[in-house]
Amino acid sequence: MRDLYQNQKTMRALRRTAMQRGVVAILDVGTSKIACLVLRFDNTDGLREEGIGSMAGQSSFRIIGAATTRSRGVRFGEVDAMQETERAIRTAVQAAQKMAQVRVDHVIACLSGARPRSYGLDGSIEVENTVVGDQDVGAVLAACDVPDYGADREVLHAQPVNFALDHRSGLADPRGQIGNTLTTDLHLLTVDASIIQNLLFCIKRCDLELAGLASSAYVSGISSLVEDEQELGAACIDLGGGTTGVSIFMRKHMIFADAVRMGGDHITSDISMGLQVPMATAERIKTFYGGTHATGMDDREMIEIGGDTGDWHHDRRTVSRAELIGIMRPRVEEILEEVRQRLDAAGFEHLPSQQIVLTGGGSQIPGLDALAAKILGHQVRLGRPLRVQGLPQAATGPGFSAAVGLTLFAAHPQDEWWDFEVPSTNYPHRSFGRAVKWFKDNW
Repeated sequence: MRDLYQNQKTMRALRRTAMQRGVVAILDVGTSKIACLVLRFDNTDGLREEGIGSMAGQSSFRIIGAATTRSRGVRFGEVDAMQETERAIRTAVQAAQKMAQVRVDHVIACLSGARPRSYGLDGSIEVENTVVGDQDVGAVLAACDVPDYGADREVLHAQPVNFALDHRSGLADPRGQIGNTLTTDLHLLTVDASIIQNLLFCIKRCDLELAGLASSAYVSGISSLVEDEQELGAACIDLGGGTTGVSIFMRKHMIFADAVRMGGDHITSDISMGLQVPMATAERIKTFYGGTHATGMDDREMIEIGGDTGDWHHDRRTVSRAELIGIMRPRVEEILEEVRQRLDAAGFEHLPSQQIVLTGGGSQIPGLDALAAKILGHQVRLGRPLRVQGLPQAATGPGFSAAVGLTLFAAHPQDEWWDFEVPSTNYPHRSFGRAVKWFKDNW
């Protein structure tokens, strides 16, 4: 874990370098598309030497280049065919650079797969000089009991989500305050190490330096949840092509993340098999005529399937919209049932507010919000990413929630473990014990 700590510190340093140069690229490596945004930072003077988080100064930016390309070689949000993914990343980055008229060396990426696992940890120390300093924050983070998450996994996020000083809890930044006992709650997110390494290698082969890495579920939540939802408790469900990301926020911090290994591409695949049409035709039919709730009208609405097989009868087939919905709905229900299991395992029902926000390209299926409310049993709304300066109109849809969230993560990331000097003498040992309902017990 010490090596990982150093790797993350190196990425933070690269991010600082990129911001001092004034430009950085954002790369959302998804199963159905690869999106690249080029950011220009206007105010980099506010960057403190060590301050890189929500406690640090913020910087303003604008998007000066944007491009998307069809994703290749990615399955379940993970690199499956290195050369194909490399070509797709190069295509997206070069097109975004051309629009921005600037060369980019550093990228900040997000990924949706890699089998994420959440842990809730806590630590406590006695404050050395009664006034909390950086070294005390580092020491309390080191006091957290880190679970034995396995040698084949890596920590992607390690965020202090709450500090308490003596009997005062809910502190965002305890530094400079007077007290005796400092405690913290930490959210740790681990992912499959080999998948991270593959993505890293793929980005390096594109002659780019990785200056940051984030979970798509996390950054989608940052861009799709409004401030009140992040504060009071909400879940963001990001329906992508190959995976559906689940993240839960509370007091403006992510406290749980997971992923369901199904998404919009699985619905398309069902249509392709059900109607005996190619995937491209199935995608078109899903986009223009798809839905989750059939009415009497849909029995009479006929859809021309089309095709160019040369078989006249095959190519002239029609199908009713009700039949199409009959193919789509079982898979949508299956995805939502899996999401419900993840939310139940996390103890979502114990939060003061239980708003659910659907985002991602797959969330655009008509009637999905009503079906989700029925299956998940909570208030559900459709979420679009926040508007950021320079964002092209084509990139304002829910399919760009992760990419837009990644721009916000790049400009002002939340403080993580590696932003503090953790004393090596009491660097955390691994011990076993996973907290699932941790935020119910601790908050």
